[in-house]
Amino acid sequence: MFATKDILSVWRKFDHFPMETLTKAWYFQKNSGKKQREVAQMKEHREQYGITGNCFDLALWLLHEFEKEGIEAYPIGHDMGTEDAHVAVIAKNEEGHRYYCDLGDQWLNPVLVDADSEDYTEERLKGLFPAAEIQVQSAGDLFTVLYHRPNGKTSKQVFNLTPVKMDDFWLAAEICQNAIHKSPLLECRIPYKNETAHWEFYDWQSFLSTTEGLFNDPEAESIEQWCVRIHQKTGYDTNFLYEALNIYKKM
Repeated sequence: MFATKDILSVWRKFDHFPMETLTKAWYFQKNSGKKQREVAQMKEHREQYGITGNCFDLALWLLHEFEKEGIEAYPIGHDMGTEDAHVAVIAKNEEGHRYYCDLGDQWLNPVLVDADSEDYTEERLKGLFPAAEIQVQSAGDLFTVLYHRPNGKTSKQVFNLTPVKMDDFWLAAEICQNAIHKSPLLECRIPYKNETAHWEFYDWQSFLSTTEGLFNDPEAESIEQWCVRIHQKTGYDTNFLYEALNIYKKM
């Protein structure tokens, strides 16, 4: 179920890339033209401020890196053209088997979604998603993901594997980058004991999800305290964080 070495070699480049909307709000204020950044500009911003972006940014960047390595890949998504859009990437190995690659939801590894592959399984698996066991059920171009949490709860998502045309993808990306929600969001993968856990900052609260359960952080009393905390988790430039968080605070 885990991806082949060629796909993983590209995926591993993004291990320390958070998914966040801070960059979206910051760039929205900075730029009067198109809001969806090109990959070259994302790389410049990463070099300057340590920042990444939201699911559209990460999918575009991942597609770019797959193309550089000669790996066939394409975008997929749901609710395209709305504020609720979510996108990911399908990459194919040399045999043509498809792997679901989702940096937006901070997966730990891509997962095989072709039921006709000899490596496919519908058993519960560890090591694919932070603080949860994953179970995949595929049927043609639809596949279902079951997230089994440590507290016994199970959630479900259904994805369509049909490729999204790049023109449609860029259009949906532009719509998404123009929609600034009032609550900032940042998710990242961080080491915790013998696992990779999931840290989330949302609506001025933060918490860590682990296989041992969920741990809430103490409340931060100021923008400055949030800047320090987020910087410690991500390495993001503190001046950038102060500017981006103040944009949300004024909303």
